[in-house]
Amino acid sequence: MPREQGRKLIAQNKKARHDYSILDTFEVGLVLTGTEVKSLRAGRASLVDGFATVDGGEVWLQHVHIPEYTQGTWTNHAPRRKRKVLMHRAEIDKLIGKTKEGGLTLVPLDLYFKDGKVKATLALAKGKKSYDKRQDLAERDSRREIQKAFGRYVKGRR
Repeated sequence: MPREQGRKLIAQNKKARHDYSILDTFEVGLVLTGTEVKSLRAGRASLVDGFATVDGGEVWLQHVHIPEYTQGTWTNHAPRRKRKVLMHRAEIDKLIGKTKEGGLTLVPLDLYFKDGKVKATLALAKGKKSYDKRQDLAERDSRREIQKAFGRYVKGRR
């Protein structure tokens, strides 16, 4: 049987880009059990409440919901357990320094299969205030209006 190739998205945290200013992103691996991978292959996961912490020089992903595998037995996993994140030591040291600064957090942006292995994108992020969110929405709306006007101009409708 040929090996899986390419990238297949499992879950995405769309609210994270709205709630946080993304400063840096990291592609990381996860330590998972067999039933977790089978549940992910069915395309079921939620990153909404997820975050990552650095404990004892290791990075842990917490509150990510991977539901129990339906055909699993008593060996099924706990849906919201802590999962170890696989990163290079230099990246972990960089994260330790940045998160100690204050105001910065690690948020999972998406979960996907890459060449048959489960990967995640972790973002070093700073929380937005409500006025920042309103400003971003206003900028997005104005960009959309400019694109519409430009499209009408190009088509000759003015």
